Amino acid sequence: MDPQYFKSHTMCWGTLGTVRPFSNFHPQKDVIQIHQALEKKDVATLVSVLTNRNNVQRRIIAEAFQGATEQDLVDLMKKCMSGDLEALMLELMMPPMQHNAHRLRQAMAGLGTDEETLLEILCTRSSKELRDISAVYTEMYERDLEKDLKAETSGDFAKLVVALVKKDVIKGFVQRDIESLAASLNEKKADAAPWIDILTSRDSNHLKKVLKGLELESGQILIPVLEKRFSGDIRLGLSVLVACIQNPDAYLAKRLSRMKAPVVHGVMVSHSEEDLLCIRVAFLKLTGTSLYTTLQKHFNGDHLEALLAICRSED
Repeated sequence: MDPQYFKSHTMCWGTLGTVRPFSNFHPQKDVIQIHQALEKKDVATLVSVLTNRNNVQRRIIAEAFQGATEQDLVDLMKKCMSGDLEALMLELMMPPMQHNAHRLRQAMAGLGTDEETLLEILCTRSSKELRDISAVYTEMYERDLEKDLKAETSGDFAKLVVALVKKDVIKGFVQRDIESLAASLNEKKADAAPWIDILTSRDSNHLKKVLKGLELESGQILIPVLEKRFSGDIRLGLSVLVACIQNPDAYLAKRLSRMKAPVVHGVMVSHSEEDLLCIRVAFLKLTGTSLYTTLQKHFNGDHLEALLAICRSED
């Protein structure tokens, strides 16, 4: 592990990210080192430098590189790398909101829709973050996120994802919400409407009380009940949303456990400066093996080194 990790001048032990500002940061020195590495196609050095800087510092480096060389750093990186490593390093170079917008667009591009990636982002981001992501999405693609979601989804699932994008917290009453959700499950055909309405319009603490109360009153674990009573995409949507309300770290750990490169990239990059330490703990609890060790079993080469640098250490 890079010893500078422990010397970050802005670091405090309350920080739950694994990637922190590099304390001895000199962008001009980084520019020289990166420029030399690009000329030699020295990918290992590129990985070492860029994964040991936080996102703001990477963007400062890119701007300084442009000023010093009149060349775009990202374009040169594309020529130097390929495959999964290229995809990961380019994600690291994106500002956070841009990265989320990029993942949402990729989830809807081409044939088929990646519903789980849509849900991962929409269910784990706050209403303010989603408004920011939506604005950036429009800037990047000259498209409207809500319209694209409607075009790529249908039925109750479409109502759910649109409600998540537009979610605005209002006050609710715990017992009343419990009764509304319980009533929907007791109908001959479960009604998704109250679930969509309540789960997308209350704060997380309120919803945790509602879901816990519902489980206590019914004597059943909620997600298996939802999987039994609903079908199709709305079953997936409600199950993921409930999982993210109850324990988002556990949900993201489960996503990581499949060890699919695009998912691993997306989750680790998105959460590297926020709460990846918590997700690592949840991963260990879920699988019995640390994320750091598991990555070594599924990836290799410079790609692995980049992932390990983001993960940072064993648990």
